[in-house]
Amino acid sequence: MNVVVVGAGMAGTMLAIRLARRGHRVDVVERRGDPRGTNAPEAPSISVGLSERGRAALRDIGLLEKALATAVPMRGRIVHHSGRVSYQPYGTDDTEVLHSVRRHDLNIALLDAAASVPRVRLWFGHRVTGLAGTEVRTPARTFSADLVVGADGAYSTVRTHLHRRVRAELHRTYLDWGYREFTIPAVDRPEALHVWPGRRGLVVAHPNPDGSLTGTVFLPFDGDTGFSGLRDPARAGAFLAEEFGDLTDLVPDLVPQFLAHEPGSLVSVRTAPWQHDRVVLVGDAAHAVFPFYGQGMNAAFEDCAVLDACLAEHTPDDALAAFEARRRPHTDVLAELSARNFVELRDRVRSPVFLVRTRIDFTLGRLVPGWRTLYAMISHSSLPYGDALARAHRQDRLLGGFVGLGGVTLLAAARRKRSGRC
Repeated sequence: MNVVVVGAGMAGTMLAIRLARRGHRVDVVERRGDPRGTNAPEAPSISVGLSERGRAALRDIGLLEKALATAVPMRGRIVHHSGRVSYQPYGTDDTEVLHSVRRHDLNIALLDAAASVPRVRLWFGHRVTGLAGTEVRTPARTFSADLVVGADGAYSTVRTHLHRRVRAELHRTYLDWGYREFTIPAVDRPEALHVWPGRRGLVVAHPNPDGSLTGTVFLPFDGDTGFSGLRDPARAGAFLAEEFGDLTDLVPDLVPQFLAHEPGSLVSVRTAPWQHDRVVLVGDAAHAVFPFYGQGMNAAFEDCAVLDACLAEHTPDDALAAFEARRRPHTDVLAELSARNFVELRDRVRSPVFLVRTRIDFTLGRLVPGWRTLYAMISHSSLPYGDALARAHRQDRLLGGFVGLGGVTLLAAARRKRSGRC
């Protein structure tokens, strides 16, 4: 087929490589300039967590080794709270790790790989202005295709045009918190995700190959202790020192970095349908999620693998319907988990009850075959998201039964003791 992929981000380039290797001809259309060019603007320092789902997709196209060459393993969380530092491992052994990668570097690796495939053509500086059937129009060129893929992000142009021709639902949810990024100089024990869970904010930091960390501070947009109320340097400095303790010691220029940019927004997108008449959405265009489970990029890569498989198994029209049926229930679950994990990172990682439950899960994981935490199933396996959540619920019920049985046994023993029986 002739395929047009709109969007040369990580999902678009990943899918282009996969489809071209199956013999399809792929045009990748991108409104921005080529980030590999000498005149490209300096790339932001955004870092993301690469989990098993993303590693599997990169392994399929032969790019995993290259991606991991500049990645930093994250074996757990280091939680900074009230002057204390604690370590919470992600798994029960060294195979259960995440990898911190710079989004820009991984995108460049995918672009280079796509450019090396003869059946792929990259078109930068081409903004999509129209979609008539499977004909993609830009001011400079019209692309005729047998299949159009919208891999153009949470504010997808392809999705907008698709919804003009079909009765569609679109739910875009904004968190009332925003974010700003900053850089933390080299620290000890860099092979972990660092978390500062404050009462009124949250900081998360990914390690970089040079030992530094890319930090993200999450705060409400409004209020005296939100971004709108912290525009004065003295006020911002006092708040950050009070809320995040040792962070201000680690980052001498934290306040100037904090005030350097306007805060970004956090959006979650749900839409249906994802496909109609040989046009299909993947990645954030179909299901953008909040970043707190670290699965946005990994889920987009997994979309590419599933769509590729569906196209290999079915006719094109049936393949798109099969792809949506196979993926959408699970990405809906991911959206819920991502919103829920915001509360976990902000509040529960410092809770003694949370730590006890984590230790119980790790112990059961070593003793009971097949027992895994929900986090491990999401981050360290390719089990579909909905199946992982259902399995976690079964384990919770089983654990609740064990606790209840133990309570009944202890109560019976106490009664026997009071009555003088053995």
